[in-house]
Amino acid sequence: MSTSTVPAPSATARDRAQQRLAALATPPGALGRLGDLAVWLSATQDSVPPRALDNVRLVIFAGDHGVAQHGVSAFPPEITGAMVRTFLAGRAGVSALARTHGVHVRVLDLGCTDDFADLAPGVRTDLQRHKVRQASEPIHLADALTDQEYAEAWHAGETVAREELGSGADLLISGDMGIGNTTPTAALVAAALGLPGSAVAGRGTGVDDAALAHKAALVDQALARLGDRAADPAEVLRVLGSADLVATTAFLVAAARAGVPALLDGLIGVACGLLADRIAPGAAAWFAAGHRSPEPGQSLALEALGLTPLLDLGMRLGEGSGAVAAVPLLHSAIALLRDVALLEDLG
Repeated sequence: MSTSTVPAPSATARDRAQQRLAALATPPGALGRLGDLAVWLSATQDSVPPRALDNVRLVIFAGDHGVAQHGVSAFPPEITGAMVRTFLAGRAGVSALARTHGVHVRVLDLGCTDDFADLAPGVRTDLQRHKVRQASEPIHLADALTDQEYAEAWHAGETVAREELGSGADLLISGDMGIGNTTPTAALVAAALGLPGSAVAGRGTGVDDAALAHKAALVDQALARLGDRAADPAEVLRVLGSADLVATTAFLVAAARAGVPALLDGLIGVACGLLADRIAPGAAAWFAAGHRSPEPGQSLALEALGLTPLLDLGMRLGEGSGAVAAVPLLHSAIALLRDVALLEDLG
């Protein structure tokens, strides 16, 4: 796993895109954030105007979390496997959005407890091709992964990114599925930013006040167990994460290293983006934030990354759904910088 700095998107293309934006036959600043988004896409593609996004690909990394057995979620862990089947059937929330916006969806079991024995052999093989283990350890009691499991999960994320890029992906999105996963991701944000559990813990699937306080306390317990290891972002990810979260982080780092932009979703995607940028400094320049989640940890991580989300709809579904919902804005930004007349062309 390399920790070297990630090369930045093209400064030359960014400057040229800014000049083209200023020269469009629109009032200065009239395109607002869409103009900024078009400039960012130009920089990531080294192309002015930016090319159309013809192959947007979402990978949903699924896994169970030992902490889910300790009262941090409104739903039982068995829902993880049920939702994986729903993704495979194309009937989940993100499935509907992806079909509408032309986004390719892939789901992978990195750490689910369910063995999916009912699935057809070929489907099961594809689903579990990169599986590391069944569930992570409960992070307030033990390290989530061993060193070997961490290495396997990181390799899986890099491999999956290469597979998607090899299929021609021009924009990558990471999705998530795992009951209880807002607890380890809140802990990741807390460790990265030096915050207590009360600052980062949110209601996740909709827990009540008592469960929210309990969740914050478990995050604090996990942080205390982490101790001085908080100085090493890879150790933070191994101790407080899970196989699916490690793979997601590696997936985002690999995208940035390959010079392909990534669109982050809610708390899980943004927390992994934050760790990706700590492990591979400069990776954040290749990320855009699809939407703002009600989870407090996500807003804190977004601020640390210097990202402003494209949408703020109160969504908290996960799955990559908020990022997929924002894909049309990227298409709009490209079209505006590409197709609007220049002032000099007006008669």
